[in-house]
Amino acid sequence: MTKYKLEYIWLDGNTPVPGLRGKTQLKSFATPPTLADLPLWGFDGSSTLQAEGKSSDCVLKPVALYPDGARKDAYIVMCEVLLASGEAHPSNHRATIVDDPDFWVGLEQEYFLYKDGRPLGFPEGGYPNVPQGPYYCGVGYKYMGGIARQIVEEHLDLCLNAGINHEGINAEVAKGQWEFQIFGKGSAKAADDTWTARYLLLRLCEKYGVDVEFHCKPIKGDWNGSGMHCNFSTKYIREVGGKEYFEALMGAFKDNVKEHIAVYGPDNHLRLTGHHETQSIDKFSYGLSDRGASIRMPINFIKDGYKGYLEDRRPNSEADPYQLVARVLKTIESVPKP
Repeated sequence: MTKYKLEYIWLDGNTPVPGLRGKTQLKSFATPPTLADLPLWGFDGSSTLQAEGKSSDCVLKPVALYPDGARKDAYIVMCEVLLASGEAHPSNHRATIVDDPDFWVGLEQEYFLYKDGRPLGFPEGGYPNVPQGPYYCGVGYKYMGGIARQIVEEHLDLCLNAGINHEGINAEVAKGQWEFQIFGKGSAKAADDTWTARYLLLRLCEKYGVDVEFHCKPIKGDWNGSGMHCNFSTKYIREVGGKEYFEALMGAFKDNVKEHIAVYGPDNHLRLTGHHETQSIDKFSYGLSDRGASIRMPINFIKDGYKGYLEDRRPNSEADPYQLVARVLKTIESVPKP
């Protein structure tokens, strides 16, 4: 029998941005455990803004299992939060997602690495000598510094070891800003993987004395904010599509702007200004290869008969992937097929 370290992680009751929590259970198995082998586990909800002290018991329900490359004989266990009655906790937005295995999602998670209260590479009380631009996909100590890439590469290996489907990583436009991209087939898969990847990054940065800043506009002025562009498609969009359906779909997105913005991350008005490759938060537009549109059509989308995938560029880096995915899918399902 081997004793395994099971790191149960979950989203707490903080609003508007839930925080990640985790605690480890040690349990013996004759063979590596599967998701079905893992028990429910209680926790003190009064310490996570999910219950009152007089009735504080909440329950963790394992929903996804990831090998943990940072520890021996260990797994990360993504959990939903339940009430003691067994019902989904009000903060459990994963439980609201309709399961659709044909809904494909790609999330582009941008973030800043911070040390001593400022982005890596920013001097104390000021800005770098070189403005944003050369840092994008850059190389060399002058632009990248000496620790950021080490963190990014180690994080990538941890995610790949966990079975998270990364599609790529790159340095972003601002100094100290980076991005990873995750693709998943199924309504909840990409969201599960993104939350787990965030957890792995936050935990990794502890040993480097570095913080991760997910706020969408941490640096005011002429510096890019951070987004989490959502690339999505359904089986119908990929295989049938058509101009009539596409225009009806865009009409539904336009009619639900407020509902989308409400779950696309806080303070998005600071980022969606119409500058820095964004559309203004109070406008809706779509365009071919237009990075300043709300919805971008990839270059071959029209050529292929209005088929393929679409990119919603409005979600920001702090958005809850569960709420984001649920909202996008709900809007798509509201559109009748011709």
